[in-house]
Amino acid sequence: MPKFVREVSFYVLVTVIVVISIFPFYYAILTSFKSGTALFTIDYFPKEFSLQNYAHVLTEGSFVRNILNSVFVATSVVVLSLLLALTAAYALARIRFKGRTLLLLTILSVSMFPQIAVLAGLFEIIRWMGIYNTPWALIFSYMIFTLPFTVWLLTTFMRALPLEIEEAAIVDGATPLDIIFKVFLPLMWPAMVTTGLLAFIAAWNEFLLALTFISNDTQRTVPVAIALISGASEFEVPWGSIMAASVIVTVPLIILVLIFQRKIVSGLTAGAVKG
Repeated sequence: MPKFVREVSFYVLVTVIVVISIFPFYYAILTSFKSGTALFTIDYFPKEFSLQNYAHVLTEGSFVRNILNSVFVATSVVVLSLLLALTAAYALARIRFKGRTLLLLTILSVSMFPQIAVLAGLFEIIRWMGIYNTPWALIFSYMIFTLPFTVWLLTTFMRALPLEIEEAAIVDGATPLDIIFKVFLPLMWPAMVTTGLLAFIAAWNEFLLALTFISNDTQRTVPVAIALISGASEFEVPWGSIMAASVIVTVPLIILVLIFQRKIVSGLTAGAVKG
C-alpha cells in the first residue's frame, strides 16, 4: 500500500473517531441553547442562542450548592486516596514481606465487584457510623472503589523508580516518611496527577451511591441533581435544562484534562519502561 494512501487512511480514521467521540457533547451544547419547540428540531448547526436554560439551572433550586458538594466530595476523595495510596504503594513496592503479591491482588479484586453487589452492606455500615445523608458517606464509599486502582497504579510507578535513590536517602539518615514525601513524591508527580484525576472523575460522575446515601436536595451531588431536574408538569422533561446542567458539570473535567494533559501522558507511560 502506498505511503500516501496509508497516511490518508490514518487521518480519516482519526477524524471519524474524534467526530464520534465529540459529537454527543457538541449536540448537548447545541441543545442547551434551545428553548420551546426548537428542542425537538434536529439541527447540527446553531440557529439560535439563548441562555435561558443556563439561567434556569443556576438560579432555580440548589444546583449551585450541588456543584459545591461535588467539588468538596471529589476533592476530599482525591486527597485521602492519594495520601493512603502513596504510603501503601511504598510498602507494597519497596518492603519485602510474605504475602505481598497476594495482598496487592486482594486490593485490586475489591474494584471488580459491581457497586450494586455491595450496596446493601455498605448502607448498613454507613448508617451504623451515623454519616447517612452527609458528604462523608459519599467520601467513605467512594474511597472503597478509588483506593484499589490508585494503590495499584502508584505501586507500579514506584517499582519503576531506581533503587539507588532510596539507598542514598537511607545512607543520609532519611526515615521511611522522608523517603516517601521528600524523595519519591517529587518524582511521582505525573503518576499522582494521573491517578488523582482518574479518582476525581470517578467521584464526580458517580450516581448510584450518591442517590442511595443522600436524600436531602441540598446535600446531593450534581449527577443526582441533574437526574432529578423536573419540568413545569409531572410529564414534561426539560431537556434544555438537563443539557445545560450537563455542559456545566462537564466543562470543569475538560479544563482539568487540558491543564494536566502533559502530566497525564507522562504518568501513563512512567511505568511502561524500566531501566
